[in-house]
Amino acid sequence: MDENREIRVLFEDPDYDAFGDDEKDYFEYSFANNKLMYLQHTTEKRELHFFDKELECIYKKIKAKIGDYEIQFVSIADDYSTILFYKYSDRLEGTSYIYDSKQDKLELLGNSTPWINEKDMAKMKPIEYESRDGLKIHGYLTIPNGVSPQNIPVIVFPHAGPEWRNSWGFNEFVQFFANRGYAVLLVNFRGSEGYGKKFLHAGFRQRGLKIQDDITDGVNWLIEQGIADKNRIGIFGISYGGYSALVGLTLTPELYACGIDFWGITNWFLWYESFPPQWKRYLNEIHRRWINPATDSVQMHQTSHVFHAKNIKAPVFLGQSVNDRRVVYQHSEQMVEELKKRNKVYEYVLLEGEGHALSNEKKLIELMTKVEAFLDNNMSMKN
Repeated sequence: MDENREIRVLFEDPDYDAFGDDEKDYFEYSFANNKLMYLQHTTEKRELHFFDKELECIYKKIKAKIGDYEIQFVSIADDYSTILFYKYSDRLEGTSYIYDSKQDKLELLGNSTPWINEKDMAKMKPIEYESRDGLKIHGYLTIPNGVSPQNIPVIVFPHAGPEWRNSWGFNEFVQFFANRGYAVLLVNFRGSEGYGKKFLHAGFRQRGLKIQDDITDGVNWLIEQGIADKNRIGIFGISYGGYSALVGLTLTPELYACGIDFWGITNWFLWYESFPPQWKRYLNEIHRRWINPATDSVQMHQTSHVFHAKNIKAPVFLGQSVNDRRVVYQHSEQMVEELKKRNKVYEYVLLEGEGHALSNEKKLIELMTKVEAFLDNNMSMKN
């Protein structure tokens, strides 16, 4: 009988949620054998916790063969005789293998990005620092290969969501910037998932406020550590991260040499006016976590940077898609209008036929080529 009560705890972590990255964390149950096999969860890196000792032994054998890489199971035979998996790291997106546990044989199936030499990629290292109000903030720092982590240019890269989180692993944008000589800071600010309910709730209704303070505190931490050149710090983001990039330019204009926004909200009032119909069933929860136009119009104005463009001192790059239904292109159009009025330096790219991301590889390459030139112009030593 289901009495809706806890019978026994199978797994827990004092510092991290069992399913802290809802896109990558899961548990695997064998219906054929009627047992729980393992759980994958995210701490600083992704980890596997085994409930089945036989599978754990097989996992250790595979790990001994592949070396210092993480393992993602794809498919496991009911008798564990054959296992399909891929290995990955912060410098390797993924290489697929099939393992014969009876013969202890490993066979390479393919590499998802054979054109990339992982030795050319930079390492991503977990970091932590304390926010101004004493909250422990986790994140990741990537230093370009062959570069001493002292007085170097930095790209701050706030994540989207904002309830998502950054995780250790291969990130094409991080590697793009590191390859061009920039250190990259990823911040799991308050409100990011994976660090417990209290940490998640600390970010509710704090978009553009304490969430931004956590990002600013991370930048200042890098400066204090002697890692960042305080005159060569840029901020780049996508979706909520793009919003955060523009908040940084308006709220702490002295901190950044330039900012790049892809598909970011600029006006909360416009966001509610153009609210996607399929999301309306979530409105009560959005009001609880984000902001309520019926009661919070002052805060909406305060945290909509389209109304504070006069504060911007650094050049701005805006990337937007015409067919974006989540953040309609009028957000960028309004921001451009405000930048024009105040004679601010900006570059604007409006992409045809794309939505709230880029699926067209050619357009992505063209966009990032323009971003690279923008950074060259605004983050070089001569500036």
